[in-house]
Amino acid sequence: MSIILDGKAVAETIKDTVRKEVETTGLNPGLAVVIVGENPASRIYVNSKKKDCAECGIRSEEFALTADAGEEKLLAVINELNNRPDIHGILVQLPLPKGYSEQKVIQAIAPEKDVDAFHLMNVGRIMVGDYAFLPCTPAGVMALLDHYGIDPQGKHCVVVGRSDIVGKPQAMMLLHRHATVTICHSRTPDLGAITRQADILVAAVGKVNLITADMVKPGAVVVDVAMNRDENGKLCGDVDFPGVEPVASYITPVPGGVGPMTRAMLLCNTLASAKAAIDLRA
Repeated sequence: MSIILDGKAVAETIKDTVRKEVETTGLNPGLAVVIVGENPASRIYVNSKKKDCAECGIRSEEFALTADAGEEKLLAVINELNNRPDIHGILVQLPLPKGYSEQKVIQAIAPEKDVDAFHLMNVGRIMVGDYAFLPCTPAGVMALLDHYGIDPQGKHCVVVGRSDIVGKPQAMMLLHRHATVTICHSRTPDLGAITRQADILVAAVGKVNLITADMVKPGAVVVDVAMNRDENGKLCGDVDFPGVEPVASYITPVPGGVGPMTRAMLLCNTLASAKAAIDLRA
């Protein structure tokens, strides 16, 4: 049987560390969360992030716009937040409604307040390994591996998925840790032939049961980043958990694996931004 990578428990320890640092330093980190429209999933995510902030002593402010508010109104809100010294992190909840350019909106956020690390300047800094922030989900994966003493150095790591938010930055983070990295995607022929080579396999596609037991090397570490719903509406990932668990040495559950770590990393990024703002004023 594999060891479960308990992201929920590890995230709680990270949140506790953030809370203690906020208390001891006297910092007053501020996170602005901008939500556009009435996407039910986005509302759940935003409420969860606000709850996390409250638990850690981070001040959160919500800016809710109607779906028809328009891109110019959204950009004006972002510009106002960029200029507020009491706001250290700005998060625009994605996806945005139709008619909005997500790239234009993301690039409008000041890079030093871009706690999602989606701005092109931050993306470029991740490429060269000189960054202030890391995207929350892949950073959460790395923190989870570290907690369990899983060192990517010298390992063959296979990342299934090439999104700008997870797959690509995840590959770069593993590369910075001296792993040999292969990225697979929808046009990779014979996916299983590649995934069976992985010492550490990260699945980040969004397709139920994409990774089955016959696609996993015995003893591999399997990290399931996806959050899907099966035909019964139950939350699940890309990995066939019941089938893969007996094969893997370590495996993340869904839910309770990478998801809580993503939210914990957002808190870390907001705190880091608040500390950097103090340093700049010193």
